[in-house]
Amino acid sequence: MNNVESKLLKEIAGNDYENKTAYNVRKNGETFARKGTDNIIISSKKDGTGLDITVKDNTMFGIINIPVIISESGLKETVYNDFYIGRNANVVIIAGCAIHNDKSKDSSHIGIHRFYLAENSKVNYSEKHYGEGSGKGQKILDPTTEIFLKANSSMTMDTIQIKGVDSTNRKTTANIGENATLLVTEKIMTHNNQKAKTEFYVMLEGENSSTHIVSRSVAVDNSNQEFVSSVIGKNKCYAHVECDGIIKDNGTIKASPIVDARYVEANLIHEAAIGKIAGEQLIKLMSLGLTKEKAEAEIINGFLK
Repeated sequence: MNNVESKLLKEIAGNDYENKTAYNVRKNGETFARKGTDNIIISSKKDGTGLDITVKDNTMFGIINIPVIISESGLKETVYNDFYIGRNANVVIIAGCAIHNDKSKDSSHIGIHRFYLAENSKVNYSEKHYGEGSGKGQKILDPTTEIFLKANSSMTMDTIQIKGVDSTNRKTTANIGENATLLVTEKIMTHNNQKAKTEFYVMLEGENSSTHIVSRSVAVDNSNQEFVSSVIGKNKCYAHVECDGIIKDNGTIKASPIVDARYVEANLIHEAAIGKIAGEQLIKLMSLGLTKEKAEAEIINGFLK
């Protein structure tokens, strides 16, 4: 890897991906490095479009890192990664994509991740997106996540768009079984003329299924974001969806919630709060000697932590 590629990898995977239990590093459309174990099997799909990752029953505390980096301007790819998590398994999965584009052609990565969790399994999934480069070519990241939770399984999903992504369309669908839980935290910041759209479609299918979705958005300059969520309760279940946003300059954020109760004991809640930085917060920080710009940055950084 050259210095640019090493920096990209560090942004989304840190310096120690080789120390993880298992990993697959994708660089400019091809596998750069891979390691599996007896319990975590990583294999390329036969058509070359992505990975099949199988975690065997009873695998405990494995860490899987699957970063993607693109440094080639004009590269556009669609990758399908399927995760099969065995019964009673408990693993951490770290994913993400970083793009460097200093030229005029658009670069894009469409990552489609499908998670199949067996009974009593647990996954902690995190995903980072990052873009950089001074060229006119766009840096485009469009992730799709499909989640299927069997009885008593759980998945925690943390996603963050660090900076530099010109356009993103993020789609998450989930089917949640009996006593299963999905927890999602999403953080996105856009600036300049960037665009971001997030869509959640969650089906609470099983008895005592539940989900908690939190989206935190910051739109500055002339950027715009849209948040769409649709939660359907088909059984005795619980859902809580929060959309919180800060707008600055000419930034815009739009939230469109749908809660659809199809069973008398479906308990579905949606909350949304969008606005500018509170004046009292600014005044408090500026009274400590910070400039207005630094005070705003401090508030935004705290909001996205």
